[in-house]
Amino acid sequence: MTSLWPSYKAVVFDLDGTIVDSVELIIVSFQHAIREVLGREISREESIIWVGRPLREQMALFSPEHADELVAAYRQFNHREHDRMLKLYDGVLNLLDGLLSARTKLGLVTSKSRYTTQMAFDLTGIESYFDASVCADESPGNKPSPEPILACLEQLGVDAGDTAYVGDSPADLQAARAAGVRAIAVTWGVFDRATLEAEKPDMLVHTIAELADVLGIQAAAEE
Repeated sequence: MTSLWPSYKAVVFDLDGTIVDSVELIIVSFQHAIREVLGREISREESIIWVGRPLREQMALFSPEHADELVAAYRQFNHREHDRMLKLYDGVLNLLDGLLSARTKLGLVTSKSRYTTQMAFDLTGIESYFDASVCADESPGNKPSPEPILACLEQLGVDAGDTAYVGDSPADLQAARAAGVRAIAVTWGVFDRATLEAEKPDMLVHTIAELADVLGIQAAAEE
């Protein structure tokens, strides 16, 4: 079947909640840090409210005066549990293979640090798929600012009009819109459909197979 959607010269992805299933790891890491440092319990909803922004920025929103302690507690727990809890979403490798077969350039823009991004790369083996990647500690601004996406486009050597950005958070979609790229929201990550629809993405997809179609490729993605 031929896709009804346009193909792109480049596709840039978010990492957490888009390519890797780290949702539960993120939630329990936040809950652990808040419990350890602030002595209180937070709900799953509170844990994800600012996901998509750099970690320290999120922690400063919980408690400006304890942000550094919160980051340290989060990282200690998160790094310890990382390899046990993080995994690729089913069908992602087929999707990436399909994009490479279509000669699409691939980029990654994440609010993770380079260190934790490399942890995910080492665990999943996906680093070689990406022609460029920009992490939170490598850009003067972070999502929802367009700066990291624009930096990635510069590394890829492509124009915004030829690019799609795929993410699972409001910050992803806001950054994509500000950068002038096509914003594609996926519903299998951290945020629910209603939250994503409120950001008015160019497209909203629910499965890897549907994402492959809107990216203009055909991939034998697992459901």
